[in-house]
Amino acid sequence: QLVESGGGLVQPGGSLTLSCAASGFTFGVGWMYWVRQAPGKGLEWVSAMNTGSGSTYYTDSVKGRFTISRDNAKSTLFLQMNSLKAEDTAVYYCALYGKTWYSAILQKPSRNFGSWGQGTQVTVSA
Repeated sequence: QLVESGGGLVQPGGSLTLSCAASGFTFGVGWMYWVRQAPGKGLEWVSAMNTGSGSTYYTDSVKGRFTISRDNAKSTLFLQMNSLKAEDTAVYYCALYGKTWYSAILQKPSRNFGSWGQGTQVTVSA
């Protein structure tokens, strides 16, 4: 089970940290992702972590602004989001996705694959 939290309303330029609490599987093994869906648009890859090695990956639009991290002791994945823009407005999902980043990004994300949380809304607006 994956449960996201930490979303909310923030002004442009502001920051938020999303959390994803994991249970029911061995955390620290496998690939975990943050995926978002903006209003009226499809699912978009945001970031991924190989939770075993700690390697991290980001889509170009968030590089330098977002940071993915994890706390293995607490079985929690994080997404620190800085310098937020209006175009970051979306529902953000945490997913356990059994593909490497470079394999996953060859296709659009699918909620029919892997395990997903319920999502948390992030709204960036003045």
